[in-house]
Amino acid sequence: MDLRELNQTVTGDIAQYTPPSNYELAGRTFRFAMDDGLRYELSFTGKDELAWNFAGDEPVTSKYLCCKADETTYLVSYELGGAPRSNHTWVIDLENWLVTRIAAKVGENPAYPYLITPRYEFGAIEREGVEIQPHPRHSFTTDLMGNIIQWTYGGEMATVHVYYHSDWYRITYPPDKKGSMMFNEAMAKIPSSDEPARFIKIKDGIYLVSITEQNMEKLIGAAMHVRSNTMCFIQNYKRVYQVGRAFGTATWDDVDSPLHILFAAYGRLLEPSEQEEYIRNLLTDPNPYTV
Repeated sequence: MDLRELNQTVTGDIAQYTPPSNYELAGRTFRFAMDDGLRYELSFTGKDELAWNFAGDEPVTSKYLCCKADETTYLVSYELGGAPRSNHTWVIDLENWLVTRIAAKVGENPAYPYLITPRYEFGAIEREGVEIQPHPRHSFTTDLMGNIIQWTYGGEMATVHVYYHSDWYRITYPPDKKGSMMFNEAMAKIPSSDEPARFIKIKDGIYLVSITEQNMEKLIGAAMHVRSNTMCFIQNYKRVYQVGRAFGTATWDDVDSPLHILFAAYGRLLEPSEQEEYIRNLLTDPNPYTV
């Protein structure tokens, strides 16, 4: 028997290696003191439901997604409800009692209604009897610059990430993966794959990488099928493994569908000897989207 036949329903799927949703936070309540002065409360009322609110406001119920990058670092993502669609994603670091928030909203740009521009904020988790201090915090970093990593999401889906600048990243797709063909064809229609990115250090060996497909959306729109999705990855370089979430819109046959999923991937740092010329040049090629 060819065992690959049993895997046809998930071959090439970005979610193939995604672990089951994590329910460890169910029953717990957290209060976050953010550096922008806002206070949030998250109460995990069930395995997939939470109540959230700004301090002093009435709680709002949402379904949530949750996964872990290590024993004490959680990624929690939920939609706020209503229109336009909005998302809050939290990195909850219970080793250092710190938190990072990514806020994303679809439809803020009237010229490009699918476009998303994430916003970032750092803070601390309140604890009984412990005074909130203004430092330390998770922080933007250049630690990952100069690295090229192949992330494998499934049997036929892999990407190569090129981290060459603190505000940008590049991507290409291994040509030997069937799931890459559509993406490589779409990428050929634009000047380059450069997209805005932010790199945040959570703690030793753990980083949050956030990328948003803005240039691709402006130039080719629905041809890529995913529309200005914002993707967050918590990357664990002690295991070279990442978990993440995508938030945005998918368009197939002129029909829009909301996208909000978890995914995971196993990584491999590409040594210079492994970097084919077209990959290696991505560390130094100029960015055509900037002057």
